[in-house]
Amino acid sequence: MSALPVYRWRLAPPGYATLRQLRAQGLRPGGQDVVAVLQRPPRRRRGPLVAYLYRIDRAKPVRPMTPARWAALSKAMTARRTCPNCRTDAGYCIPTSLGMCVTCAYPEEQCAA
Repeated sequence: MSALPVYRWRLAPPGYATLRQLRAQGLRPGGQDVVAVLQRPPRRRRGPLVAYLYRIDRAKPVRPMTPARWAALSKAMTARRTCPNCRTDAGYCIPTSLGMCVTCAYPEEQCAA
């Protein structure tokens, strides 16, 4: 297995793109392997940031959303917004750190308001 070429941030050759750049162009990797690595120098205490590069000419178009996928996504988002404690739609995604809506997590603050 050969080592992947490493390029500095913003110095990748043309024809390569990150996942986000592919998605912005309406493309996906389409099963191809990573062909290069993009690396930003480390800042302060953090290590270097790494992004993987794919070839644009081998990328495939993004698959369109089907009605079944839209329904599954809607169901998943409803589950993320539903509080398991009071079973109401909070109107926002329930924070995983709390595990319930803010009203159920801090009832004493709701009474004082």
